[in-house]
Amino acid sequence: MLEQIIKYFENSAGEYCLYLGQHLELCFISLTAAILIGLPLGYLGSKNAYLAKICQTFSQLLRIVPSLAVIFILIPIIGTGMLPAILALVFLGLAPIVTNTIVGINEIPNSIKEVGLSLGMNEWQLFKQVIVPLALPYWLNGVKLALIEIFASATLAAYIGAGGLGTLIFTGLSLYRMDYVIVGGFSVALISFVIMVGFDLLIRKVKQNG
Repeated sequence: MLEQIIKYFENSAGEYCLYLGQHLELCFISLTAAILIGLPLGYLGSKNAYLAKICQTFSQLLRIVPSLAVIFILIPIIGTGMLPAILALVFLGLAPIVTNTIVGINEIPNSIKEVGLSLGMNEWQLFKQVIVPLALPYWLNGVKLALIEIFASATLAAYIGAGGLGTLIFTGLSLYRMDYVIVGGFSVALISFVIMVGFDLLIRKVKQNG
């Protein structure tokens, strides 16, 4: 098996780089969209208890629904390719980002916010100088969880023609080529692990600096 894997990289390194690039592009676009939607939504949720409950309930529902089911639901509406894959991955990434944004802001004691206001800070200054530094570790943890969820689930995007490392896995399963499956699966697992460790180190550094 090891010889087959080595032979694959010798003969198909360009193909592997293409799939890896597609996977990273898909994840980058999806994560960026999830952050741009999730952070403001979470901030608004932290200001309104009713909205927070709706956001958290929605987040829990997203965690229950399988990634493949979300993709299949979108196929009849917008077809196949990158767009339905990105929309499905954005939905999956929203849950941890929204939840951790709300938790991060709500964990800040009201007394600290009141001190900031008493010093003459306006809402923007309070947000920039107090809320962001104290809530940032929670927000980064939400982004970490979202990215891991997106990166792992992006393998299913190959099922609807969006490319990525999942192409290797599905091709390997259809052709009974376990070397393809191992290369694709191990790449996803290894990069997900690196993402987790990297974000954990970043979060630890932010906490120490804070």
